[in-house]
Amino acid sequence: MAVIELGFGRQSFHPFKRKSLLLLKLIAVVFALLLFCEFLIYYLAIFQCNWPEVNTTAYDGEQATREPVLKAMFLADTHLLGEFLGHWLDKLRREWQMERAFQTALWLLQPEVVFILGDVFDEGKWSTPEAWADDVQRFQKMFRHPSHVQLKVVAGNHDIGFHYEMNTYKVERFEKVFSSERLFSWKGINFVMVNSVALNGDGCGICSEAEAELIEVSHRLNCSRELLWWLQPRLVLSGHTHSACEVHHGGRVPELSVPSFSWRNRNNPSFIMGSITPTDYALSKCYLPREDVVLVIYCGAVGFLVVLTLSHLGLLASPFLSGLNLLRKRKTG
Repeated sequence: MAVIELGFGRQSFHPFKRKSLLLLKLIAVVFALLLFCEFLIYYLAIFQCNWPEVNTTAYDGEQATREPVLKAMFLADTHLLGEFLGHWLDKLRREWQMERAFQTALWLLQPEVVFILGDVFDEGKWSTPEAWADDVQRFQKMFRHPSHVQLKVVAGNHDIGFHYEMNTYKVERFEKVFSSERLFSWKGINFVMVNSVALNGDGCGICSEAEAELIEVSHRLNCSRELLWWLQPRLVLSGHTHSACEVHHGGRVPELSVPSFSWRNRNNPSFIMGSITPTDYALSKCYLPREDVVLVIYCGAVGFLVVLTLSHLGLLASPFLSGLNLLRKRKTG
């Protein structure tokens, strides 16, 4: 009688053991999938990026000196979604992607300064004070950085509106969070940050203020009003287009448009890495993981989990056992 009871116990335990084993396998696969697609894939992509080499030798008369190199990251068009147009899942997905990409880039590349070239927010031009405060809080969490890393942000049309939508309130609200700094100097390199939205105006007061600011910056750089003419830059970096393109002004001053940093605008977002000295610079592009690749991995994993589950439930023959049976049939034949 005891043997019969023991037998029933074993029979009831066996299905439970199979289900537990299946559950452990599913949990392990899901954990590995999330770990790879939401964390490790960013390290694999950004680890392939390297700072471009730049000539650091400068000559003062006949004497050669080594110039310091500033490592700068340039990204654009993050477009953090607001309360009106963004679906919560879209917001969660895209913002997680940008946060992981930015934090991974900081850890692997160790930049000294990061520039975000406009359109930080998607609905800043019409967001309410409450929505603006929420957007700013999310931005500060996503783009948190060590104190030794400088973060410089330029306003875009989605942040304060086009020239016909701009007003003092929107500009001051933006500058209260991101500073109204126009000239940033480090290691003998001068960066002039221009809100180009204001320069596309139609004679409005904001445009006059933008022109006045450029004149003030030119005086601080000991330039005259003959120069940007006034400023005579050796390189211009801009955002807004969501894509990379290069043009030359006057046949000699290059302008590079920085691609969007968000999956919402590009399947293959990227950012620009710059090694800059007072007399020279070198740029390279660093690509983030492609969204379609991540989706394909997820879809393949779902298919694998379905096959695994059906095999454990006996609803689908194991491919290994099927191959083994086929091999046995051929041998016996």
